[in-house]
Order: sequence, then structure tokens, then C-alpha cells
Amino acid sequence: MVDPGGGAICNGTLHNQSDHCHRKNCTKNGMVKEAQQNGNSNFYKPMVESFEEAPLHVMVFTYLGYGIGTLFGYLRDFLRNWGIEKCNAAIEREKQKDFVPLYQSFESFYTRNLYMRIRDNWNRPICSAPGPLFDVMERVSDDYNWTFRFTGRIIKNVINMGSYNFLGLAAKYDESMKTVKDVLETYGLGVGSTRHEMGTLDKHKELEDLVAKFLNVEAAMVFGMGFATNSMNIPALVGKGCLILSDELNHASLVLGARLSGATIRIFKHNNMQSLEKLLRDAVIYGQPRTRRAWKKILILVEGIYSMEGSIARLSQIVALKKKYKAYLYVDEAHSIGSVGPTGRGVMEYFAMDPRDIDVFMGTFTKSFGASGGYIAGRKDLVDYLRAHSHSAAYATSMSPPIAEQVIRAMKLIMGLDGTTQGLQRVQQLAENTRYFRQRLSEMGFIIYGNEESPVVPLLLYMPAKVAAFARHLLKRKIGVVVVGFPATPLAEARARFCVSAAHTREMLDAVLEALDEMGDLLHVKYSRNRKSARPELYDETNFELED
Repeated sequence: MVDPGGGAICNGTLHNQSDHCHRKNCTKNGMVKEAQQNGNSNFYKPMVESFEEAPLHVMVFTYLGYGIGTLFGYLRDFLRNWGIEKCNAAIEREKQKDFVPLYQSFESFYTRNLYMRIRDNWNRPICSAPGPLFDVMERVSDDYNWTFRFTGRIIKNVINMGSYNFLGLAAKYDESMKTVKDVLETYGLGVGSTRHEMGTLDKHKELEDLVAKFLNVEAAMVFGMGFATNSMNIPALVGKGCLILSDELNHASLVLGARLSGATIRIFKHNNMQSLEKLLRDAVIYGQPRTRRAWKKILILVEGIYSMEGSIARLSQIVALKKKYKAYLYVDEAHSIGSVGPTGRGVMEYFAMDPRDIDVFMGTFTKSFGASGGYIAGRKDLVDYLRAHSHSAAYATSMSPPIAEQVIRAMKLIMGLDGTTQGLQRVQQLAENTRYFRQRLSEMGFIIYGNEESPVVPLLLYMPAKVAAFARHLLKRKIGVVVVGFPATPLAEARARFCVSAAHTREMLDAVLEALDEMGDLLHVKYSRNRKSARPELYDETNFELED
């Protein structure tokens, strides 16, 4: 297997690593490289993140609520089994009763008895562009959310606080999208082939060159699906005999890719450098289990912005550990590319890092770019290897040409290659909106998670009944929010997740904040006591050296 960094790891020792990128004079593209200018690649930016602990009574009532819900769930299952209550769930056919069941009844217990009661808060049909305002199709249920029917009424101009439309580029057609329309007329919608066969277009090459220039790396490759960019490329980079060190809060696509790879997986605590270093040190000292042979590769998987926590990876410290133990670093910038950094170039720019310090850049076009798909970027030998070995390149249909053009248009806007400063203004507006929204929520007394500069803003609700009431009441006020609970979050940490956009006006944010203030008093979810959680103690970095 080709080594993505150009060498092989033997218990932490890197052999025959190429220094091609260090010898090459890479274009800076206007990016601020404060760390490089000072001759120090370990630039440390102060991190202001909050993970406040909930009051004890809130946690008691949350677990009590789940306990009572479980008891009533068993009671209702008993009534359904005896035909006293109508069973709307899927059941095995009578003639298949003697077959091994496709699934155990308990596997759907949570879905059947809790989620079903509140599922009207998810999968709401949208019938407009996902801009700062959108339209929602009204639906009702006559059987407690087992089925829905549409009323024919459209809820107009709902404030969109849930879409990943960070820069406001997912919008209705206007003249700035004329190039996308022209590409649609010239190329059509689909490609009808994989990248390995007849699915590589000039638009794909143009986009890949632009992504490489945007990130200040040697090369890039684009894919038609963001989730598959992780899940189908990680197995091409590592395999049996390799070690993956994964943050405990990594996205499902990273988790799936790691599992499909066949590599050994070990989990470190979220953003905890002591936990990560311990795993790295043990990996170098002890090697593989039983045989004690050296690991072929050690790959660290992290995200730029964590989509459920709103936290930002401690990239400077992670790079320091990566260099110290000669591991490789894979950074998923799905939520951070375009949304953080002075010019929107993600956590690398946010920390003023040298792009050569990161072995594999991954990102998606679904958030800040108003499109779909993803990319892998880095050294040219890495990208060339993936062109030949990526499962996505070999078996998946190529990116649609109009989608590729939309990404090109958006990226040129952010880079200022369209001759305007609109892209930079959007990045700056997003940062301003994020700080304003987070500060106001904190002042109101809500518990919010994450970094003060992250546009992903989780607001903790804890109790499942309040999750449902929160979303329903806000929709009545024409505010669309995303609420999240178990299993996407820990059982007792259900939350609302707001996504701030550059397209949000101050009036929109104030309207949302006013409604949240009233909702917080109505549902009693202003839990903040400004106490530090036990979780930030994990972030006390005192146990690793910064120098190689």
C-alpha cells in the first residue's frame, strides 16, 4: 500500500519521507502565514470554548423522564401484544413466524415508543430554496405521528436556523448563477460514468485545480458525495496492520470509513491532547497487539468543527503531537471550510498553520458552497494514489457538471477571483453574526456548547419532552430549528442546533433571539449558572512537549 506521507512508520519512526513539498515554492494565494513568517509552525490561538455542566436537578429529571417513558413503553407493548391497543408498527407476517426475525423487537423499542411520539419535529418537507427564509409544507397526523397528511397550506417565510448555509450561497436563481445555467445547457445534468472510465470532465479538472489553489496544496481530487469522501477513501489509505486514532465525537462518515478499512481503531477523548498522546505513546512503545510489530501507519482522524458540539479541533497541539510521534493527520473540514478563518480557508488558516503540516485535507461542498460533494487534498503523490485506488473514483458516478460549476463559482467568490470583495464580506458577516448570536444566548442564561467562533451553536435542552415542545412552539412563530437527541447525542444531552448564516440579517437574529428568550422562560430551559463543566478538565494540556 502506498504511504500517504511518502514513508513507513515503524513504531513511530518515519523512514524515507519525501520532502518534495518543502522544496517546492508553493503559492500563498494571499493567505496569512503568521506562523511561517515568525519561523514557527506551532502557532497557538487562544481557544474560548464552553461546555457548562447542567444543574443536578435537570439531570435527575432527564433520566427520570427516560425511565418513566421506558416503563410506559413496556406497558404499551404489552397492550399491543394482547390486541388492546392497535399496533401500527411493522410486524412479521404470519407465515414467517417460524423464520429467524429480521430484527429483534427491542431494537426498535426507542423508535416505537419515544421517537414516534415526537417525530413530527424531523423530516419536515421544505418547498423553497434553503436561504435565510424558507417555506414549509404544513402536515398533521391523525395517529400520533405514525402517518402524516398534508393540509395543502404552506407556511411562508420561516426563518431558517437549521441549514448549513453558512455563507448564504444556497439561494434562488439570480444572474450570478448564469454560469451554472450555461454549464447545465452545455453538459446536461448527469455524467453517466465513473472517474476511472468516461466520467472525468474538464470541469472536474478545473475545480480540482481551484481547490488546490484555495487550500495552498499541491493537488486535490473531488467526489460526488461528501459522506462517501470519508467512508470510501479512508479504506484506501489504511488497512490491516495500521492504527487509527479517532476523536470520540467524529462524524459517522469517519467512523464508517475507519471500520471499513480493517485497521485497528482506538478512540481518544474529545479534543483531549493528554488522551491522544497516551494512545500515541503506547502505539509507539508496544506496537501491534500480540506480535508487537511496528504499526504500518498511525493515522489521526479529527474534524475542523464538530457538528454536534460546535467545538473546533485543537489543530496546533494535534500537529505538535503528530510531529513528535511521526504519525499522519487527516482533517475533516466539512463544517469549517468556508466558515472559519480570516478568508474562509478553514481551521488551517484559523490557526495560521502551514498546510504542509496536515497530511490529508478533506472537506465537503455541501455547507459553505451551496452545492454537494467533497474533496481530498494534499501532496500530489497522495492524490495520484487515490485517483487509482479510491473506491469512490472506481465505482461511484462523477460529480454533476452544474454542481461542479456552482462550487467553482462559490470558491472564486470567496477567493475574490470574481473581481469583487463579496466573498470576503460574507465570511466576515458570518463571523460577526456568530459572535453576536452566541453572546446574546449566553447573556440570556442558556447553556450553549462549542467555540465562540463556531457558526454551529448547540443549545442544551436535555429533556425529550422539552425538545419536542421547543421545536413545535418555534415553528408556530415561523422559526425553523433542528433539534437533536439520542442516539446522535449522549442520552441526557438532547439539544437544539442552530446554524448561523451570513445571509441572516440582524433583524432576523433579533427576532429569533426574542422568541428564544420567551421560550426559555416558558419551558424553563435557561439552565446556565456559569459553572465550568467537568468536561473542560480534559482540555488541561500539561503533559506533552511542543517541540519535535
